[in-house]
Amino acid sequence: MKDVEKLEKARSRCIDSLAQNLHLYGVNQSVGRLYGLLYFNEEPMTLDTMKDELGMSKTSMSTSVRQLQELKMVEKVWKKGTRKDLYESTDDWYQTFADLFSVKWRKGIQSNIDHISKSLGELIELIDHSDTSDEVKKAATIDKEKLEYALEYYDWLNRLVDSIESKEIFNLIPKKEEASR
Repeated sequence: MKDVEKLEKARSRCIDSLAQNLHLYGVNQSVGRLYGLLYFNEEPMTLDTMKDELGMSKTSMSTSVRQLQELKMVEKVWKKGTRKDLYESTDDWYQTFADLFSVKWRKGIQSNIDHISKSLGELIELIDHSDTSDEVKKAATIDKEKLEYALEYYDWLNRLVDSIESKEIFNLIPKKEEASR
């Protein structure tokens, strides 16, 4: 196997793996492949170049780049003498993880807290209402305790996300010293 083919095979394997892992965070695989392509490319790329490399439509490519920009995984760069927009990956995976994790988890946490709070209000009404049967009051009380426990968990999860956003997490789980790249 030629050296260039070996290099491309190694990169392709990593890009596929990266795309699959990003899928865990809600990033579709074609967007993950685009990030991988930009990550391994040493020079910023235009939409046309990316489109040709991945065989995607220009519209799909533009949407994918925009999504990666919103996730702070790709940034637009300027290069003297070039009129087309150029893009490159951001290479701080710690920050990328923090941004992805924070956005996704905060949204899920808040949604669950909102639903639990609404349900707690309804359960309290059932418990406090004089016409509610003892059987329903007992079940509502048990459910109320479970939901209060769930709120404690979501408070802990919010504090975990806070520690990631503030980078305090690195005091508990330090990054390895960056080797020269």
